[in-house]
Amino acid sequence: MKELVTIAEKIAAKLIERKQTIAVAESSTGGLISAALLAVPGASAYFLGGGVIYTRDARRILMDIPDEAMKGIRSASEAYAKLLASQMRQRFATDWGLSETGATGPTGNRYGDAAGHSCMAVAGPQTSVITLETGSADRQANMQAFANAALNLLLQNLSR
Repeated sequence: MKELVTIAEKIAAKLIERKQTIAVAESSTGGLISAALLAVPGASAYFLGGGVIYTRDARRILMDIPDEAMKGIRSASEAYAKLLASQMRQRFATDWGLSETGATGPTGNRYGDAAGHSCMAVAGPQTSVITLETGSADRQANMQAFANAALNLLLQNLSR
């Protein structure tokens, strides 16, 4: 967690300096991204909220994304990560939305992705999406790696 907080401190400084805000939708990281951002003193200046969108019900209830909107989009994909980030940004009226969706392990997901697969996206003044494949079935290590990659993706976009 310490490594995640170190990245979050850099993110916090940039968001506070710019008077910008963020909301987070995460899945397989289980709240690690939000926890890292909230571990930084002063988080209330930039962190408006987030959710662990781990199931179809969570997607419908918390994100207000109906099944019809998912036509042609599957979970744990770049398209879904972009949808989550942009929906979170819109619902919270923030400058930035950050999302993560994947398969932590020890097995893959029902969509055919192997353990260690994650997609993450940033929606803001610019949009960015990446896929990470760790090649590992270690659930906890993957959760850390996914959260690290998502926070670094946000930091890269804030540094542009």
